[in-house]
Amino acid sequence: MRPLSSLILAALIVPAAAFAQEKVVDTPSGRIKVETVAGNLDHPWALEFLPDGRMLVTERPGRLRIVSQDGRLSEPLDGLPQIYSEGQGGLLDITLDPDFQENQQLYFSFSEEGEGGAGTAVARGRLVDNRLEDVQVIFRQQPKVSGSKHFGSRLAFAPDGKLFVTLAERFKFDPAQDLTNHLGAVVRINPDGSVPQDNPFVGRQNARPEIWSYGHRNIQAAALQPDSNTLWIAEMGPRNGDELNIPEAGKNYGWPVVSWGRHYDGTDIPDPPTRPELAQAIHHWTPVISPSGMTFYTGDLFSDWRGSLLIGGLSAQGIVRLTLDGRQVTDEERISLNQRIREVQQGPDGAIYVVTDESSGEILRLTPAVSR
Repeated sequence: MRPLSSLILAALIVPAAAFAQEKVVDTPSGRIKVETVAGNLDHPWALEFLPDGRMLVTERPGRLRIVSQDGRLSEPLDGLPQIYSEGQGGLLDITLDPDFQENQQLYFSFSEEGEGGAGTAVARGRLVDNRLEDVQVIFRQQPKVSGSKHFGSRLAFAPDGKLFVTLAERFKFDPAQDLTNHLGAVVRINPDGSVPQDNPFVGRQNARPEIWSYGHRNIQAAALQPDSNTLWIAEMGPRNGDELNIPEAGKNYGWPVVSWGRHYDGTDIPDPPTRPELAQAIHHWTPVISPSGMTFYTGDLFSDWRGSLLIGGLSAQGIVRLTLDGRQVTDEERISLNQRIREVQQGPDGAIYVVTDESSGEILRLTPAVSR
């Protein structure tokens, strides 16, 4: 769950009667009711709860909407910058400023076109009624390159107010090992986009000072672990080899030098243990799950899930639930929803909310099914 105010935690539980469609799915840990909160969204990408219980939802083609507690969609909000919405690019993640209740400020990532091609950017603006005002781009991935694949990205505020931005290597492979660019990196910035002076590469020649860690491929899942305040990410591998990582300051996570997968043309890639000097994954998947969106569950509705890591799966078509013991994955459960899941969030009511990656995408709400 994103850092939220006490008001959000006390928000009203959404009445089940507000949702028109529901079904029950059987999972290894019990039966789950799945309700459709809202539909007719064009490739929804990210979800964020407002303090009053409403939701912000991004659509990849470049629209931001507000969803009421009974599932009604607003018109697209005005004030967004120009967005490059080709291929995997578009309007991506969104998160609230930790002081949102005071400043009404939110942050979002998006694909931006410019000289040389396109890249991932981050902007902030104030939510005023049904529009964004004072929008300012605070970070631009450098350099912009050709192509429409692998933009990342997720946003996560740490308790110290620093903003983590997960990126991708724009399907360019080798630049993920080059510190002179932001491709294949996790970056860490101040809320205004400036560079924290304790970043690992500050003052190092031929290195971008925003970089926190590098050697990543395509990171579309990130969350802060509540107890440790540690950033966890899940990134997409090539053919096989999706990874769960805890990105540490200054470390190299190996892509494309090593991987648990193969290149798409079948060419082998050395396995990570062949390069012990590189940071190792916490967990990896073959076949892939195509992770996108994740959260640590802290609620009461699914009491047995408390402390679990919930990851949205595109190719897995559901949620992957990991049981953890410190930094170790001790068990894995698949909650099949038969739809590509792009985002997963815990709601203020303790329910699990996911968005489906479709041209007519939906917001779904998961709660324990009551026996009758």
